[in-house]
Amino acid sequence: MRREGKITIFGDDHEPECLDQMRRICEDDDVYGAVLCGDAHFGYSVPVGGVVAYRDKINVNGVGFDIACGNEAVRVNADATEVRKDIYRTMNEIQKHISFGIGRKNNERVEHELFDDPVWDILPFLALLKDKARSQLGTVGSGNHYVDLFVDERDNVWIGVHFGSRGLGYTIASEFIKAGGGVDGINAKPVLFDVNSDLGQQYLMCMELAGRYAYAGRSWVCERVAQILRADILEEVHNHHNFAWNERHKDSNGQDQDLWVVRKGSTPAFPGQKGFVGSSMGEVSVIIEGAERDKWPNDVFYSTVHGAGRVMGRTAAVGKTKNGRVVKEGRVKRDEHEAWMQRAGVEVRGGGLDESPYCYKRLPDVLKAHGNSIKVLHWLVPIGVCMADARERDPYKD
Repeated sequence: MRREGKITIFGDDHEPECLDQMRRICEDDDVYGAVLCGDAHFGYSVPVGGVVAYRDKINVNGVGFDIACGNEAVRVNADATEVRKDIYRTMNEIQKHISFGIGRKNNERVEHELFDDPVWDILPFLALLKDKARSQLGTVGSGNHYVDLFVDERDNVWIGVHFGSRGLGYTIASEFIKAGGGVDGINAKPVLFDVNSDLGQQYLMCMELAGRYAYAGRSWVCERVAQILRADILEEVHNHHNFAWNERHKDSNGQDQDLWVVRKGSTPAFPGQKGFVGSSMGEVSVIIEGAERDKWPNDVFYSTVHGAGRVMGRTAAVGKTKNGRVVKEGRVKRDEHEAWMQRAGVEVRGGGLDESPYCYKRLPDVLKAHGNSIKVLHWLVPIGVCMADARERDPYKD
């Protein structure tokens, strides 16, 4: 760990573009402090794996387009031996009953009290989104979003999912970036609202709605997969990692500070708080817990990694074609990827070379960069992975 001005940096292998992006953000006097986690990489306007804290501002780009993207892991009472034996059929069933991809609707109507909330009628654009959001609840999307099956060190079976608020969050973010005078672009200057302004209050209301929506969707998927396994859920670990929270933290003098902590691809890990951190499709994931208070530096805001962290972009991984001709070879070779997955023994549905383990850092190294601020409770070995088809285009910029 090292410090550079307002930024606390975990790990020493961040790409220069990522560091420069956070430095530009911290030129703003409104920034109280910032963090780059060990899995951080260049992102849309704000680095993924980045944390930015403000006293009274909210960073719309920092929360990102996929508002409330997060992870849920549930431990179930299925027999690991039987799940392994039936993994081919099980992954077919998951692919059949869970909707993956852009713009998908859930094949099963999901009733939820969330849609009775009067907040939908406060802003005109929310009212127009309600029916679409209802139809998409419990769909997973594309990109690096997934439904996985794991076994831990005690041969317990876990279901793990990763996705956010779908089209609802994307539209909310787009509306407020436009309302705040923001522009499109990978290096766009973040849109900031005073949390007490009309726009700030409206955005926070919509962000909270998207957060509840994402929680409901992930919970539905975990419950549906448990049904496929004919199992009951025994334990749940559930976190957003694209969100903003009003939190109290101590400064370097031990004085309390009330801050808005914006985490983009970063897991909150207060002392005793559990989190599920996924890896690539062919490597171990983890259940973690925030360590005791005295193990945390004051300026990292109880924030840690959300995944292994990319080491190459999607185009670099798969290459580029034009008019059916390859104009740039991809760095990830299919035979090498398939050999990795065969060694890992994972039954895969969907996915592509842009989600290969070769595209990611090694999770144990990323965790090591965060030292004793977190502890690993369980190592989760993947036995089944289900993602959107490799041909799906992911429009989400983070």
